[in-house]
Formats: sequence, C-alpha cells, structure tokens
Amino acid sequence: MATYDLTPRIAPNLDRHLVFPLLEFLQERQLYPDEQILKAKIDLLNKTNMVDYAMDIHKSLYHTEDVPQDMIERRIEVVARLKALEEAAAPLMAFLHNASAVQELRADKQYNLQMLHDRYQIGPEQIEALYQYAKFQFECGNYSGAADYLYQYRALCTNSERSLSALWGKMAAEVLMQNWDVALEELNRLKEIIDSKSFSTPLNQVQSRIWLMHWSLFIFFNNENGRTQIIDLFNQDKYLNAIQTNAPHLLRYLAAAFIVNKRRRPQFKDFIKIIQQEQHSYKDPITDFLACVYVNYDFDEAQKKMKECEEVILNDPFLGKHLEDSNFSTVPLRDEFLENARLFVFETYCRIHQRIDIGVLAEKLNLNYDEAERWIVNLIRNSKLDAKIDSQSGTVIMDPNHLNVYEQLIDHTKALSGRTSKLVSQILEHAQAQAAR
Repeated sequence: MATYDLTPRIAPNLDRHLVFPLLEFLQERQLYPDEQILKAKIDLLNKTNMVDYAMDIHKSLYHTEDVPQDMIERRIEVVARLKALEEAAAPLMAFLHNASAVQELRADKQYNLQMLHDRYQIGPEQIEALYQYAKFQFECGNYSGAADYLYQYRALCTNSERSLSALWGKMAAEVLMQNWDVALEELNRLKEIIDSKSFSTPLNQVQSRIWLMHWSLFIFFNNENGRTQIIDLFNQDKYLNAIQTNAPHLLRYLAAAFIVNKRRRPQFKDFIKIIQQEQHSYKDPITDFLACVYVNYDFDEAQKKMKECEEVILNDPFLGKHLEDSNFSTVPLRDEFLENARLFVFETYCRIHQRIDIGVLAEKLNLNYDEAERWIVNLIRNSKLDAKIDSQSGTVIMDPNHLNVYEQLIDHTKALSGRTSKLVSQILEHAQAQAAR
C-alpha cells in the first residue's frame, strides 16, 4: 500500500527531526526496502548534529564497523561547537539554575532584562547565546534540554520573530518526547499567534497554517480528545481554505476524524461537499468511501473501498497507531473506523429502502449473514436504529421517520447563527485591514 503513503507529501512540511518517527513506522511496516529507509535516514541525519546516530545507521546499512572520515571530522566539529556555545551561555544558565535568583524575575520582560544586566552582568549577547545553545541541543537530539532552554529563552526574549521560532522548536521537542498534553498547549499558543500576527504577506500566513496542521497530526492522533480537536482546527474556514489550496492530502485525516467522531455530524454535510469538490486534486480510499456513500450512493464500490481503507489505516503513521496489551496488539482507530463506516453505509442504504434483505446487507457491510444480523440487533437494542427484523423473510423493516414542518425549519436554520457570526467577523476583519492602510 505504498501507493497511498503520504510521507513524501507530509515530510516537506515538517522539521526534519519529526520525519524520523515516520521513517521508523515505514520501516516497521516494511512498505519500502530496508536499504531505502536507511539511506533516507542518513540523508536526514547529515543535516543535523546527530552524528553518533548517523554512524550507527551507516554501520547497519553497509554492514561494517568502519565509518567515513568526514563523519569522524563532523563529530569533532559538533563537540567543539557545543562546548563553545555552552561557554557563551554559561552566565545565564548559571542564573537559571539558581532557584533563589530566578524568583527575582517578574512578568515584565523589560524589568527582567535591566535587572539581569545590573545585578548579574547578563545582556542580550548571553540571551542570544542561550537560544543558539538550545537550538544546537535540539539538533543534537537532546530534546529535553532543548525544550527547557527554549522555554526559558522565551521568558526573556523581546524579539517576536525569535520567540515564535523558539515556540516552534519547543513544540517539536515536546512531540519528539511524546509529551502530548504539553505539546497541545504549545500548539494552541502557536495557533493564537499565527491567527493574530501580522505577516509580511498573506502567503506566509497560509504557509504557517499548513505547517501547524501537519505538525498537529502527531498531537491529535495521540491525544484523548484529538479526533474532536482536529475537526475544530482543520474545519475552520481559514484552515480549510489552506488545505484546499496547498495541502489537499490532509483531507484524509479530517475525513477519518469525521468518520470516527459522530458528535460532529452537523458539520459533516458541508464536509461531504468539499470531498466532492476536491476529488480532482486529491482522493484516496478514505475520501472515496465517503464519496461512494454520500455522493454516488454506490454501495458495491463502498464495500470495496472499506477493505482498502483498512489497509490505508494500517499503513499510515498517524492513523495506524498500535496499542500493545500483553501479547495482543490492536489498532483502535481501524476498529472504530470500520464499525462507523458500516454504520454510515447502513444508515444511507436504509434511507433509500424501506425493506432490506439481511443477506444483501451483509454483503454491503463485509460481514457474513449471522454477523450482520447480530450487528443490526445490537443497533436496534442500543436505540441507534428505528427498525424491526422479520426473521421469517430475513429482512429488516424500517419504520418511517418523517420530520414535521417545525423540525424541518429548525434543521435548516440551526446553522444560521454560526454563519452570521462568521460573516460579521470577516466584515470586521476586512474593515480593520482597510483602516490600517
């Protein structure tokens, strides 16, 4: 299923360190030859300071204990540079390690800078040295140290661009350490800055949103409420426009989130329209499945796509996360996806049929007859389905459920308030932009 691997599209929008987990997953799934993955790792490592790791990969790739001379020389350079940066940042680091001294800091950055200069002879050069040292630590793969120093740097930094760069680095470090709750906090800070900051061009702001969405995949698919949060972020107009313009492949993850998250169904109809619009620019089995069920009503094709969706999920680094339980391994999202996908097919099929043969339905749902019958009984028992089973004829009889005129009116106008609010905010934004000129 390397055909549907999105790594070549996703990787250019990530920090190179964030690409390593993707390569590890692909290597584990054996989607590509082992030699190809190892070469890709070395290419990435050559642009970082993780020289020891690069040496280990080189030994594995070429089955030798010898390493190239340029790697040995590079390691000497990295160690020397690290020592120099540590010495340059030493005065500020000594201050930060002194708990009683740190208590003198206040929320006012200007006061802090003046106090550091007057009492500890620490100036802008030492603060800049801390940033360079933290960045170098990150490049060496010391993500814990980098995260701590970048946090402390942001508390002292008065340069907004540098502070933003440090926040990106802090979030990447937290992701790589799998501190998902802290990473989510940094993600929300970044989003707030990106949405409110004045960029040199609108294109730069769009690009920042695209980067944010790609980086967020690590967080959302490892967070308890991530499947709701990814819809909250990706489905906002500005972010959805960025997806449609520059990153339509992200529709896979939004589609998967919609399928496994039933609570977001009010927004689902609008999303189906986007799937339909973007079929010329991007499609895969997951988006095709939705098109088959909700656009083309082609249930035979939907059945085929469900089988392909399972393979896509298993081979996707974000969707195919495994959970190990003693000797048992599961892919939770796959199981939820297939269960809800069957429900989608069933609901849509029932909407256009009043009496349904269970045998035909079993075929549409990729189940045998007994499994399909049990599945339908459970739906009826859990009040998810208004129907009854005729065991003699082997059919499901749907109870007609027509909305009265008042319910239809509410259904058509319930989104009006939200749309009006969006329109007002867009008009105000435009008016403020005009006034600023």
